[in-house]
Amino acid sequence: MAFDRYVAICDPLRYSTILTNARIAKLGLVGLIRAVLFLLPMPLLLRRLPFCANHVIPHTYCEHIAVVKMSCGDTTVNRMYSLVISLVIIGLDLTLIGLSYGLIIRAVLRISSKKAHRKALNTCTAHICVMMMSYTPFLFSVLTHRFGQGIAAHVHILLANLYLFVPPMLNPIIYEFKTKELREKVGKYTCRM
Repeated sequence: MAFDRYVAICDPLRYSTILTNARIAKLGLVGLIRAVLFLLPMPLLLRRLPFCANHVIPHTYCEHIAVVKMSCGDTTVNRMYSLVISLVIIGLDLTLIGLSYGLIIRAVLRISSKKAHRKALNTCTAHICVMMMSYTPFLFSVLTHRFGQGIAAHVHILLANLYLFVPPMLNPIIYEFKTKELREKVGKYTCRM
């Protein structure tokens, strides 16, 4: 998304030649390969752990760290791998997104028109909102599982569910309200009431 915004703002005349279907497919494949390489070791590391009495995951879905907590063996490797990978993924993503937005801001500041500044930055606000909505609950969930030993189990479950459900639910709403026609229709119908 950040790369899309970068190309749309910094090189709009070449947008369709830069972001071809083939290039988008390659970027998607890179994302898939990254996910598989980073996350595949997690179930493999789980296989080596002994599980004693409790085989019920105290979660609404099968989260890696929730399964690790059920083990009666040494989970240091699993916990460290999970924490490091989570921080690497967040760090890498935020670094690339920050780089992209840095280049966008540099390009926008070169534009002389204030109206063009506003329009260019306005196209990025929805993506920034969605990004913050996604990364914030994920980061809180990861950190509370690792460092929040005094936090109740239902708080962990709530944070994990917020991360899982809230961003996909709010994502279309944020992008829809960026559409001028929809904003005008919603405003027209709410003012009528």
